[in-house]
Amino acid sequence: MGLYERWCESTKEEDKRRRYWTYVEKDVGRDDIRDDLAETIRFHYDRLERIAEDVARLGYKVAAKILSEAMPQTPKGRSGDLGEILATELVEEEIGLRVPVRRLRYKDGRNMAMRGDDFIGAGYDGASKKLRLLKGEAKSNMVLGKTTVTSARKVLNRDNGRCTPDSLLFVANRLLESADPGDNELGRSLRDEVGVKSLRADRIDHMLFTVSGNGPHASLKDDLDATGTNRDHYVVNLHVKDHQDFIAAMYQEAENLGDD
Repeated sequence: MGLYERWCESTKEEDKRRRYWTYVEKDVGRDDIRDDLAETIRFHYDRLERIAEDVARLGYKVAAKILSEAMPQTPKGRSGDLGEILATELVEEEIGLRVPVRRLRYKDGRNMAMRGDDFIGAGYDGASKKLRLLKGEAKSNMVLGKTTVTSARKVLNRDNGRCTPDSLLFVANRLLESADPGDNELGRSLRDEVGVKSLRADRIDHMLFTVSGNGPHASLKDDLDATGTNRDHYVVNLHVKDHQDFIAAMYQEAENLGDD
């Protein structure tokens, strides 16, 4: 059972190629996923086996300090990163595309936001083996409002709705560095797409993912209703009432590797 399925109750509306999804925490949902979510957060900053190697060599306290150096320490930085993490997990759990690179491992500075598309989903359609992409923008706010939604949609629409070339090339190159042949194949497809731009709009979907303390603002549905039908559009809200406390607690949990 996936993270969101254990954690939240969901409502999903669909109109042609527009999808409006809302998630609300179950009464004990957070308790059920707390440990798994903490591990997921760690994984987005470093490989779990590398963390385990640090623990084996240096002990829990020093290993935790190393991990902490990769994580943002400001509320704003943590909020933005967790939005991307939760969006990535949703794409892979609910849509079935891969978000093949955990890009938070490559930040220039732990409290700095990364440039480019927040997340890119990629994969192939069934037997046709045709490339499909998802361009995503993630927003995490205590109070979500129209200004944030409008800004996110503007980002999704830039570059004619395509994934920005620098973001796509970054993912492609990381996949080409992998020892996995499947990663190499996908990386080559993405790198080729940077050059030839052959994908039509109907093969580049968009997702606006939001996590907020005030729940789904009316502007989210208005924004979705204004989109076209030339691609799949996902507009998502995860409602977490104690937004800021939740983020602080989850990062504390993620940084705590134990005390043995």
